[in-house]
Amino acid sequence: MPPTLASLVQHSALKLTVRAGEDRLDTPVRWAHASELTDPVPYMEGGELLLITALKLDAEDPEAMRGYVRRLVGAGVIGLGFAVGVHYDEIPDALVQAAREADLPLLEVPRRTPFLAIVKEVSAAIAADQYRSVTDGFAAQRELTKQALGGGPEGLLTALAAQVDGWAALYDASGAVVATAPEWAARRAARLTGEVERLRERPSPASALIGGAEDRVELHSLGTGRRPRSALAVGTAAALGTAERYAVHSAIALLTLTTERSRSLHAAEQRLGAAVLRMLLAGEPDHARTVAGELYGGLLDAPFRLLIAETAPAHPRNHGGAAAPEGTGPDPLADLADVVEAAAARAGEAVLVVPDGGSRLVLLFADGGAAATACLQLAALADTARAEGREQQAADAEQLVAGMSAPAGPIAAATAYKQGEQALSVARRRGRTLVEHEELAAGSVLPLLADDAVRAFADGMLRSLREHDATGRGDLVASLRAWLSRHGQWDAAAADLGVHRHTLRYRMRRVEEILGRSLDDPDVRMELWLALKATSTATD
Repeated sequence: MPPTLASLVQHSALKLTVRAGEDRLDTPVRWAHASELTDPVPYMEGGELLLITALKLDAEDPEAMRGYVRRLVGAGVIGLGFAVGVHYDEIPDALVQAAREADLPLLEVPRRTPFLAIVKEVSAAIAADQYRSVTDGFAAQRELTKQALGGGPEGLLTALAAQVDGWAALYDASGAVVATAPEWAARRAARLTGEVERLRERPSPASALIGGAEDRVELHSLGTGRRPRSALAVGTAAALGTAERYAVHSAIALLTLTTERSRSLHAAEQRLGAAVLRMLLAGEPDHARTVAGELYGGLLDAPFRLLIAETAPAHPRNHGGAAAPEGTGPDPLADLADVVEAAAARAGEAVLVVPDGGSRLVLLFADGGAAATACLQLAALADTARAEGREQQAADAEQLVAGMSAPAGPIAAATAYKQGEQALSVARRRGRTLVEHEELAAGSVLPLLADDAVRAFADGMLRSLREHDATGRGDLVASLRAWLSRHGQWDAAAADLGVHRHTLRYRMRRVEEILGRSLDDPDVRMELWLALKATSTATD
């Protein structure tokens, strides 16, 4: 404990007597300083015990003493020591009364007690307190290191919570709570998820102080890279002392070492995962199983999903003045990997994450598992944000686009990869964050005709027919649509148009002449029908 006015009064060698402020003697003393200035306030920092002999003070003037004491209290002086037997045989009543009115502790210093003795006692007590704090800090560091080596992060958090007389929580890269100590702190830690996510947006190392009605919480990012890998929360009822601060810094260092070690292992796992993926795509599932071993082996024993994700510029669109859609963060692929890996780790699932160049990511995870659910939830949040127009993103920012295959096994990995690329292409075209391949198989091919290149082809193919109709010499486009919709049945198509079948035959010959192509060719009929549907979709 730091020295207090009470500890100085109780010191038998100093023989100090309390004359005022008896109820405030437990105040810590930051320093003891002697000054005979009539106004020493400019030289005070707060927390000092001021020692005087009243050499230049009119200590018997009540008004002057009230002003003097008020200035000292305003400057943060926590006590006044008055030496008797120097200029005054006893403390003047005016000063005693002023100190009592201001509730400022006033200590009578006997003539045989030099100010230097008081200063030395305060200095020695402060040094002893600092030494105890440093010693306690080193002891805490040893205990935390022991717990980190033997009990892992959970043991470290338990030791840290005991050291700071509070609670501690560890968050993963996605901002989810990994562990807390004591257990009752789990709900309190969960309420800070939003603060942790904001902390992750700042370059590491970063920290934040959150004050609440229940406690005071410090948040610290963990990791040495630009993007924090995790975060530590420490909750206490009051500000941390020196020993507690040592304990927190030690915990940050130990958890950072653990994080960096995990990052190296993670990089090695990614290289192994890339080799496994190459073998699967090459049609060598048995070799892939052998290389995967226990690390990814379980993933290859059940149906899995293959997801291909990439980043693309978010181009502004004219939606009534709305801003361009916002992506999933400053590094969408890293965010996706963090979310998927954290979800898989919490569920005890294996997941394969392979970076494919600088702007693409390939993921393999169990069908219907926590990782798959996390992907779908992340995509749903991003699509909802776009739809609600909450985005405030610049035109050159990046956003996430992904395609997910249907459930597959190791022998069909190459097919799953192709499905993922097809779904990715559709997601990119439709402005969706994620598209599942099942959507393509269960839906219609017609929405795919909305592509600009398809519409351009359709317009070019039908242009000559539309130009003919524009002259008023017939209705070839409508006649062609009716004839194709009736599968070439002359009577039915003519009835739909309200013309004679010979008239319809004449129009179809004109179509062949203008296009230079035969309607007997099924490929021609197919292309014309798709062109008509594409142009009608654009018109709609």
